[in-house]
Amino acid sequence: MWKFIHRLASPKHFYRIAGKWIPWLMAAAVILIALGFYGGLVKAPADYQQGDSFRIIYLHVPAAWMSLFIYMVMATSAAIGLIWKIKLADLFATASAPIGASFTFLALVTGSIWGKPMWGTWWVWDARLTSELLLLFLYLGFMGLQAAIEDRRNAARAGAVLAIVGVVNIPIIHYSVEWWNTLHQGPTVTRMDKPAMHISMLIPLLQAAAGFQIYYFATVLMRVRSLVLQQERRSGWVRELLREEGVR
Repeated sequence: MWKFIHRLASPKHFYRIAGKWIPWLMAAAVILIALGFYGGLVKAPADYQQGDSFRIIYLHVPAAWMSLFIYMVMATSAAIGLIWKIKLADLFATASAPIGASFTFLALVTGSIWGKPMWGTWWVWDARLTSELLLLFLYLGFMGLQAAIEDRRNAARAGAVLAIVGVVNIPIIHYSVEWWNTLHQGPTVTRMDKPAMHISMLIPLLQAAAGFQIYYFATVLMRVRSLVLQQERRSGWVRELLREEGVR
């Protein structure tokens, strides 16, 4: 097991192994997202209070969950790269940032679309919304900081420090609806007792969320492979790979 993990940390072996995983992960993501959207947007009954407006949760909630999950992956990868000097970990952090920013932006936009008919306004400086907006700025700050520093190692260190400090915002986002009196509704799925959703609504939501997560894994592997080629472009194995691709 440890031998496999050690090999996976090698850019050469990671590139080849990830290339085999990506098509399967993408296929699984498409199937799960399709099932979730069909179950939530077509088959699930309308909510007794919100009517059909509630259906935006099948896009909004998975996107919001992914915004937090990807940030934790990014911060953890950056910390591993900072402490143990593993180049592949730095690449995972770099590759995760734009994907996480996209999910965060999607969560904010879909939340605003839902908030207009429900709250009568597109935006309020609610604790959940404000902390989620701060998360978007953390993603953008991470990317901007890395782009502003030419030396790759210094850029990775600076980005890692920002990412690690920004982790404090994650529990604030998660518990904001419990710590403060906010307009945003409380937890419905991640409750200590049973979820406050009917099973016919819950299963499609979980399918969509699983599909979003697998989609992230597929896209981050694709991005990391691209960064590996850029970083290792002078290596012998990359030249050999290019020759093989040229033959094909």
